[in-house]
Order: sequence, then structure tokens, then C-alpha cells
Amino acid sequence: MSEPSPAERYAAFRRTQVGVALAEFEVGYPFGLDAFQRTACQALEAGQGVLVAAPTGAGKTVVGEFAVHLALRGGGKCFYTTPIKALSNQKYADLVDRHGPDRVGLLTGDNAVNGDADVVVMTTEVLRNMLYAGSDALRGLSHVVMDEVHYLADRERGAVWEEVIIHLPDEVAVVSLSATVSNAEEFGEWLVTVRGDTTIVVEEHRPVPLWQHVLVGTRLYDLFVDQDQRDVNPELVRLARDEERYLPRGRSGDRERPARRHQASRPDVIERLDREGLLPAITFVFSRAGCAAAVEQCLRSGLRLNTAEERETVRRHVERRTADIPREDLRVLGYWDWLEGLERGLAAHHAGMLPTFKEVVEELFVQGLVKAVFATETLALGINMPARSVVLEKLVKWNGETHADVTPGEYTQLTGRAGRRGIDVEGHAVVLWQQGLDPKAVAGLASTRTYPLRSSFRPSYNMACNLVGSVGREPARALLESSFAQFQADRSVVGLARQVSRNLEALAGYTEAMTCHLGDTQEYAELRASVKRRETDLARTGAASRRAAAAQSLEALKPGDVIRVPHGRRTGLAVVLDPGLSMGGDAHPLVVTEDRWAGRLSPADFPSAVEALAQVRLPKRVDHRQPQVRRDLASSLRNLGLDSRGPRTGRAGRSNPGDDDQLQSLRAALRRHPVHGCDDREAHMRWAERWVRLRHDTDALEHRVAGKTGSIARTFDRVCAVLTELGYLADDEVTDAGRQLARVYSETDLLVVECLRTGAWDGLGPAELAAVVSSLVYSARRPEGGAVRVPSGAVEGALAEVSRLWARLADLEGRHKVELLREPDPGFAAAAYAWASGAGLDTVLGDGDELTAGDFVRWCKQLLDLLGQIADIAPAEVRGSARKAVTAVRRGVVAYTSVT
Repeated sequence: MSEPSPAERYAAFRRTQVGVALAEFEVGYPFGLDAFQRTACQALEAGQGVLVAAPTGAGKTVVGEFAVHLALRGGGKCFYTTPIKALSNQKYADLVDRHGPDRVGLLTGDNAVNGDADVVVMTTEVLRNMLYAGSDALRGLSHVVMDEVHYLADRERGAVWEEVIIHLPDEVAVVSLSATVSNAEEFGEWLVTVRGDTTIVVEEHRPVPLWQHVLVGTRLYDLFVDQDQRDVNPELVRLARDEERYLPRGRSGDRERPARRHQASRPDVIERLDREGLLPAITFVFSRAGCAAAVEQCLRSGLRLNTAEERETVRRHVERRTADIPREDLRVLGYWDWLEGLERGLAAHHAGMLPTFKEVVEELFVQGLVKAVFATETLALGINMPARSVVLEKLVKWNGETHADVTPGEYTQLTGRAGRRGIDVEGHAVVLWQQGLDPKAVAGLASTRTYPLRSSFRPSYNMACNLVGSVGREPARALLESSFAQFQADRSVVGLARQVSRNLEALAGYTEAMTCHLGDTQEYAELRASVKRRETDLARTGAASRRAAAAQSLEALKPGDVIRVPHGRRTGLAVVLDPGLSMGGDAHPLVVTEDRWAGRLSPADFPSAVEALAQVRLPKRVDHRQPQVRRDLASSLRNLGLDSRGPRTGRAGRSNPGDDDQLQSLRAALRRHPVHGCDDREAHMRWAERWVRLRHDTDALEHRVAGKTGSIARTFDRVCAVLTELGYLADDEVTDAGRQLARVYSETDLLVVECLRTGAWDGLGPAELAAVVSSLVYSARRPEGGAVRVPSGAVEGALAEVSRLWARLADLEGRHKVELLREPDPGFAAAAYAWASGAGLDTVLGDGDELTAGDFVRWCKQLLDLLGQIADIAPAEVRGSARKAVTAVRRGVVAYTSVT
């Protein structure tokens, strides 16, 4: 028997080592691993990548922490990526507690702490930029954790996740952590195609059971009557049915708006939850103003959830965490009201708050010192802030464009916060009763646990320059075809192609069934279709002509004209009181009929032109609402001796199809065709009609297949065509301008570089440049009408030039069927200019609610990011202004960071 090779001996040694690292890891973990965690960790230790899809709070981040353990144990490095800076900060703190500050770093754009450490927490965009730049920090990288990987469905930022997964070196093990999605297997299959061996672990069981409730007034009902959550509580169904049954009816028979069923106030809801032992609770309000109002209502009610000792602990924590915020800004930020709420155990949480304030709320909530939080749905996005209960005030929210129903996926994400592992035996989701609430619909939301993951990937200008520069155009094209977006498109093509195949088989059968021994049935069918189309066109033309004549004749009516209403409930004679020309649009004459009805008629009452048959003298003022007036006018009509019915006018004015030469020619050709004389002609035609319908459907399917196959690569070609026309690409090469573009990561990347190339920003001072560049990062939360106030002079002129450049690029995109650049929004320019000029926070925010402190800081951080990129690539003059602008903007509350 031959001796094993060195490779075989090493493989045998590895098999004996599997499980050792996991055993070491478990020793330092506070509780035993669940089966799904163990399965994922074992796969990771065996050298595979893993995808873990599990509910919120199930503990999937344990797998990510094991990846960190494996990397450190093997002398490698691990990057832990998150979608948002707040989650990066939180994860950084967790890993520092576990491994110490020397071994853990943080890179988020706001913060750069120990970036050369063995374990670095970062936003996904930071890792993407490293990959394109070929950063030295990638050397020795063995593991990458992609937390909240389902963010790749995000319309604006989702492409980043796919870029990272595609471009990471093959030797790096990827740990993908996702919320529960219904197509985890599909996503896992794609990971296998681009990353190699990947174990898919799907866990649908929540470690802390979740109970569903509806709060009617202050009475708490269970939504379901059984543990399997199948049967809806009949009491709730009865309440909904009774509310519908007892709605009072109006005279018309329509239901009127009912008296609202009693709803508890927000303080009453919190007190009710407190009595039931269901605090701490997060109440999702879906409105920033609503969150602030909720806290204010609770404060006015005198609600207190904290003891005196807890109040003191809260105050000390808040004072320590806000010590570095300039004192003069605290009043502007509403510090004292905020602190009062925290001391009582109450707080709001939304994107409009100062980041530090939000972090303090999160910290105190986790410590049990804030017991009721009123939040927008942004809190559900990854932040580790579980509660015993989650309350939903409404099941409708603003989605950025309109008010829409909460989806099952959103409901699952929101209520997934309820139930703290290791603390709560069970979690509770509470929906507040609203007028018209359907318990069965709520049950549908609660019982639908999953939602599909759909790629939002599309090539960008920056991506194109980076890819062409690193691998060449054709390899880049092939690389993009390996995206999850194309993977999903190709999978959908399989089903469509199968349907096309079935249709083609059916078409062959239809062709055989409609065959006639006398001639070509398909040719005959096309002739019949042509005759029908011509008849329809003539009828449509005639109808349009008659409608136009009717409308014109109504406009010619005068008060006192007697007309005949040709059909409908008002058929007969009528006298015109008011032609109705002042109502806008078509004439709607006010009339009194011979049966004493008074009201307005519309053009729909007249299929053809109407003419005045006689005249009736009217008094100067006619009140048609008076019964006597209507009786007198009806009597006058009858005394005229006119025939109330008159000739039938339904077909008046219609064109005669027999007068149309084209139609006559088609009919003659039809009669001459051999198939016209076949005894089975109509049977043949029924099969021919089916053939035509199916052929039309099949053509549409084939068009869809063609549109999906290679769709990402075609988009890439169009992007490259735009870049080639502008001089960023030259065949397979990236030009100097293209290399500039490759270093700008922004939705407006191409517009930024065009502004630099054309000198649109030359001569601008630091504050002026900050104001103008802000238009490329800012986007109003909702469309607003009216003019936007911008600083006059150089800023106004530069903004106008940026807008002209955007319009030129938009036209170019239109010609190439690309739509990537969004229109600049100058809505933040005045605030950016004031702040960069040294104005105080009170001046910048003003007295209105248009710009909150949190929004202001967030837009300033994004402005700083883009100004920093501009400073790296701009010509000398603009580079100097950009660097000074960075210094001018990064001050006060904008400069303050909570991670040190």
C-alpha cells in the first residue's frame, strides 16, 4: 500500500481539526449555540462560505463573530461590514469588548480608528472602494462578514453588496447574514456560482416566541386563539363586523362616516402595557413629528416610568455623553425637553435627531433606563435595540411616494424587535385598533414570515471606469453577467422560454386544425381582420365627429331654448335655464324638463348635435329649486304642442360604411377568396382566431426573453457608450478623465467630474463651493413646490451652470437609453453656505421644522464625503477650496463623533 501524499496527509489532519476552533469559541460564549448557528459555524470551520437567513433576534451575528475568531486564530484578518454607520459603531463596540481595542478597528467615513487592525468593522462602501483601489489592507484577508446582506435589494445602495461579493479574492470566505427571505436558496445558489462552496442555513424559528395582539381602547385582545396562529380571535372579527353593520346610512343609501371606536391615548397605551408587564416597548409611529408629539403627550400627562435612582443614573449618562457638544447648541437641539423625557423613561428615535441623541436613546434603552420609545421604521434597520413589546399605531406608512399598506416583510421586520433573547420568555406585537381595521388582514401580515430578495444591481459610470481599468471591457462585461441581478433574470427566462416552447407547439396544432383544402386560411383570416379593423376605425371616426358636433351645439344654446333630450331618464322636452359654459370644460346646461325635473345635463346625454326647437320667455331670475317655478316651466313646455319624443336620433349623423372605397375593396377581396366558399369556413376561422391570439401572446413572451437575456451587459454597453462619447473611455482604455471618475463614488459621479472638467467651480471660495456641491448630495424628503432660496452671486451662477450641465448629460443619457444621474437639488445650499461661513447652529436651523438637527448633520456628513473626494481629484485651485470647505463644515455638532 502506497504512502499518502503530503496533500492527502494535510487533508486528513484538517479533518481531525474540524470542531476545535468552534469548541474554543463556545467556551467564551455566554450561552450554548442553537442548531442553525452550529451548522453554519461548522461549515465555516471546514473552509466553506455560509449564508445564514434567520429572523431578527435569532442570533445570526454569532456566526459572524465566529468568523472573526477563525481569522484571528489562523493569523489572518477579518472585515466585518454593515450597511449603516450606526450599526458599524455598535458592532465595533461589541468586538472591542470581546477582543480588545488593539485588535479591532473601525472605518466608516466618519471615523477611522485603528484601520490596520486584524479585525476592522466598516460600512460596505468602504470595502468596495478598497477593492477597486487594490488597497494594501486587503493583504492577509481571510474572512469577510456581510451583515444585513439583504440590503442588496436597496434601490440606491444595493449594487455595492453585489460588487463586493463578485470582486473579493477567491480565497476569502464570505459570511452572509440575512433577514428571513423566501428565496434564500436562490440567493445561496448564486453565491455558489460566484464564491464556490457555500452552505445555506435557513432558520425560521424565533428563539423567543412572538404573541400577536390587538389593543381596542385599553383592552388587549389576542389576535389568534391558538398557538399555531391559524384561527383569528372571533371576538375581534365580531368587533369589526359590528362596526361595519352599525354604520348609519345617509338618505342616498351610502354609508356615512361612523363614530370612531374609542382609542386609548398614547399615555394610556403605555400605562396599559406597563400594567401587563409588557415594557420596555417600541411604538412605531411612521412620522418624525408623530414621534416627537407622542413623547410630548406622555410628558404632559405626567407619565413617569423611572424611579428616582434611575432618573439620576440617566442624567449622569446623558451629561457624560453630551459633554463635548458645544453648550450654545444644546438649547437649539431641544436638549432640556429631551433630557426630561429620558429621565422619565420616554424617548423618540428617528433620523431627524442628532446622531448622538439617537445613540444615547439606544444605550439607555438597552440598559433598561428608557422603557418606551416612539420610533420611525428606520429603527428596525439593523440596530441592536430589542424590546419586550412592539406597538404599531397604524398599518399604513409613507413609502417616499405615497401612503401604502405595510407589507408582510415590513411587518415581520418591525415586530421582530419584540422579545429579548436571554431576558424575555416571549415577545409581544400589539396593533392598535383603527377604524376599518380588518383582523383577518392583520393575521395575514403576522403569519406571512418571509419576503423575496430582489437584486437592484445596475452598472454605474464609476463602476464602468473601475472595471474597464482593472480587467478590460470584455472581461468586465462578462463579470457583470455574473451578478445576482442577471442570475435572477436568467432564472426567470427559463420559465418564460418553457412557456414559449409550449405556445409554439400549440400554434402548430392550431395551424393544422385551421387548414382548408380550398386555400390559405391564414390569408383569409387576415383579410377578415382587415375588414373588421376598417369598420371599427370608421365607427370610431363617426362617433368622434358626432361627439364634437354635440359639444359644439351645446355651447351654442341660450337661456330659454327648448331642446329635446334624446334618451335616458330625462328623455323628452326641456328648457335651458343656463348653458353651463362657466363650469370649465364641456357645456353642462341647467334645464327643467316637462316632467318638472331640474338639473344639469352633460354631453353624454346627446349622441349627436342638439338644436333649439323653440324659445320660452324666462323671468329675469329663475330659481329652479322652487317647485312652483318648475311646474310653470313644465306647463309652458307642454303648451308648445311639440312632440316630446320626436324622431329617433340614436343613429343620426353616422357615416355610411358603404361610402368608403377602402372598405368596399376589402370586402370584395374577401368574397373572391377561395376559402370564402368553404362549407367549414367558420370552423376554420375559429381556429385561426385562436392562432392569432396565441401568436400575439408568444411574440410578447419572446420579446420579454430577449429583454432579460444579457440585460445587465447591455446596460453596461450603454453606460460605456456615454463614457466613450464624453472621452472617459477610449476603446479598451480608461482616459485621464476616466481615472478621475473612477475615484468618485456618488449618485452624481459623472456630473461631479464634468463640473471639474468644464471649470464650473473655478473661482469659488470654500463656503461657495460647499453650497454648490451640496446640490449633488442633497435630496428633499418629499417633493416641495415653490422656489428654493439660494445665496446670490457666485453660488447662484454656479448652481445654474451645474443645472445646465446636468440637462446636457440627461439628454445624452436619453439618447443612449440610460438613466443614472439624478437632478441636482439646491435645497440645502443656503444651509451649507451659512454653516461653512461660520454661522451658528441656531441661525442655520432657523425657527422652522424644514431642517432638523439630525438631517442637517447627515447632509453635512455626506457633503464632507464628496468634498473630500473632490479634493483628491480636482485641479489645484478647486482642490484648495475643497480642503478649506471640509475644514469649515467639519465643526461643532458636525465634527462631534461618539466613537473614540
